Amino acid sequence: MLLAYIARRILWTIPFMFAVSLIAFALITAPPGDYLTSFAATLAQSGDIVDEARLDALRERYGFDRPFLVQYFHWIGGVLQGDFGISFEWQQPVGQLIWERMALSVTLALATLMFTWAVALPIGIYSAVRKYSIGDYFFTAVGFIGLATPNFLFALVLMYVAVVYFGADVSGLFSEQYQDAPWSLAKIGDLAAHIWIPVIILGTSATASLVRIMRANLLDELYRPYVTTARAKGLSEFRLIMKYPVRIAINPFISTIGWAFPQLISGAVITAFVLSLPTSGPLMLQALLAQDMYLAGAFILLLCCLSIVGMLVSDILLAVIDPRIRFR
Repeated sequence: MLLAYIARRILWTIPFMFAVSLIAFALITAPPGDYLTSFAATLAQSGDIVDEARLDALRERYGFDRPFLVQYFHWIGGVLQGDFGISFEWQQPVGQLIWERMALSVTLALATLMFTWAVALPIGIYSAVRKYSIGDYFFTAVGFIGLATPNFLFALVLMYVAVVYFGADVSGLFSEQYQDAPWSLAKIGDLAAHIWIPVIILGTSATASLVRIMRANLLDELYRPYVTTARAKGLSEFRLIMKYPVRIAINPFISTIGWAFPQLISGAVITAFVLSLPTSGPLMLQALLAQDMYLAGAFILLLCCLSIVGMLVSDILLAVIDPRIRFR
């Protein structure tokens, strides 16, 4: 039954992928004008003469004058073959621009997700089991501060402390000698030495939120009749809590997979600018502002696909862990 449920969920992702690709292309073509319009406006601001005939020729060459569906099927046909098109602004294949940045973004998102779970899960359990204790009040206060502090402000404070008191540069994900170097074990080690700072910055608010959710959900379960029955049967307190109420209260952690990846990748744009991170957020923002449709469309499509894959994984894990979920 579980395998049939997984197969159905996988099959449902196919029409979802098609729908999100259509929506993504509609979003990048929805603003008035196109890349050439933005390019002409930039030239006009700098005082250069804009040749309308040349713009019309380029518009015809790039296919901007074609109907929407013709442009869409031309674009999605290339995507299915691994060709995301050419970036108008960079004059490079989109694939060459996005893959390394997306890989770094996904790595950062995974590390932040693991950090969030590793910190929020034990603190949430402790706050629920020891409610109204000094530790619970302490973690509650820290959690509210974490929720109220914007990531970019936390990044600025951390950079100031690191530079003034420790003389360390915390910007970027690599040291200067590794920024343009090919991938090696030394570069991976350098990445690991730098990635913990953006992980803490990006994971603070999510950790604070999940601590509150875990505490509330576990408090709802700790006083259920099945917990009293298990305690009367002589189960140790630790085994009882971990085996039954935590297993049910952990659902929000699993469901975060569906939105964590795209939110961490697209929601960290300001933080990426502050810390000079070579991730996808700044490049995606630049592509959207310049109406670089193929580059922006590739980012939006990949973010949507990450959302669908994340929801698929979270649904499967919920079906495996939570016995209350029915497959039919």
